[in-house]
Amino acid sequence: MLRSGAVVALGALALALGGCEGRAKADAAASAERLLAAAQAGDRVAFEAEIDRDAVREDVRRQLVELARGQGLEVDGGPSEFALDRMISPDAFHVVRSQDEEPLKARMKVADGKVCLPADDAADRCLLTFGKSDKRWRLVGMQAMGLTIQVAEAGD
Repeated sequence: MLRSGAVVALGALALALGGCEGRAKADAAASAERLLAAAQAGDRVAFEAEIDRDAVREDVRRQLVELARGQGLEVDGGPSEFALDRMISPDAFHVVRSQDEEPLKARMKVADGKVCLPADDAADRCLLTFGKSDKRWRLVGMQAMGLTIQVAEAGD
């Protein structure tokens, strides 16, 4: 009897965690849709509402420092705040809407408390990473350069 109770408890825990994952994907996908719509419209205010600028800035800085080191360059302090902020703007996003692509929510992957929109060419590389910030899902990381995102039309 005790063993079957443990199995039921583990099953309930698995269902609850699965539900949390689905909710995280849905909430992060909704934030991604708002972010991409703001980028497409060039709406800086709406764009800023969907990002954690400090977290994204650190993520992009880390990527650029790693890229420079890979080329044998070492720059004290990394890129300037000004350069980073130019990369983290609606203008940095090229959004391609397609009727044939699967919806964002279906493409999102959950790992380590964050939700990733994987790159088309490499499922282990995230184009956009969302995390809980101020009790809601916001962009906390992005691919540093060459950001092109294909998404299905809203409502799919």
